[in-house]
Amino acid sequence: MNRLDATLSRLRDQNRSGLVCYFMAGDPDFDTSAKLLAQLGAAGADVIELGLPFSDPVADGPSIQNAHLRARAAGQTSARTLALVAELRRTDFTTPVVLMGYVNPVMQYGDKQFMTDAAAAGADALLLLDLPVEHAAPYRAAALAAGLRLIVMTAPTSDDARLAEILRDASGFVYHTTITGTTGAASCAPEQAGAAIARTRRHTRAPIAAGFGVRRPAQARALAEHADLVVVGSQLVETLASEGVDAALRAVRAFAEALHPNETAGAGAAAVGNVIGGKRQPQS
Repeated sequence: MNRLDATLSRLRDQNRSGLVCYFMAGDPDFDTSAKLLAQLGAAGADVIELGLPFSDPVADGPSIQNAHLRARAAGQTSARTLALVAELRRTDFTTPVVLMGYVNPVMQYGDKQFMTDAAAAGADALLLLDLPVEHAAPYRAAALAAGLRLIVMTAPTSDDARLAEILRDASGFVYHTTITGTTGAASCAPEQAGAAIARTRRHTRAPIAAGFGVRRPAQARALAEHADLVVVGSQLVETLASEGVDAALRAVRAFAEALHPNETAGAGAAAVGNVIGGKRQPQS
């Protein structure tokens, strides 16, 4: 059981939805990124999703595209991203890190070597946005050998046949995109997302994370009625870019408090009802 498995198990036991916070590695520079990441767990992030900088982030909207560009301009690479994870592990031994990016940088690094080095640095899972299920087997095998979870994605347009194929070998959690379009392109509707998540649950017992288009704490709280994890990305990236680290951490705390308002961010007590395993759980 790696850190991600342990966190998902804890969230299940506490009967609450977890907060996944996305930031781009090396945005706006390595030292600032390291300072931010070191404080995310204490601010209320249950899982850190760390972007791998890439030149052509076609699944992302302008906010995260610009984060890719800022990080690359500051010299951030895949190797320096793994170094950033290792730096985080000097002070935070428990908050899971999911590396999120595109296939090309992993291929350039060497997929097996990347998995090995990522696990050694302290990463727990990998999500490759543009990896189709038809080509995922070698990456899944390399991840399994290294002890990483390979996260799969579903979309509102995924039909039942496609869901069954995608989710057959799901590990860690399933990332459900709540909108059709790029990150930050629109605001999700929790009720519509809930119907798609319920359909997805028919094909997997893995926890389901909902992301893309989550911009407000109240929206995250409503989405937590349907999802086991709520992912916030573009809004946090924008706050970091415009206001700096302290403001970004305040935003993380606001989302954490929305998901579990009766506890201090990062304290870990249950507060919000959840639907793990497809059954409504009572609120604490």
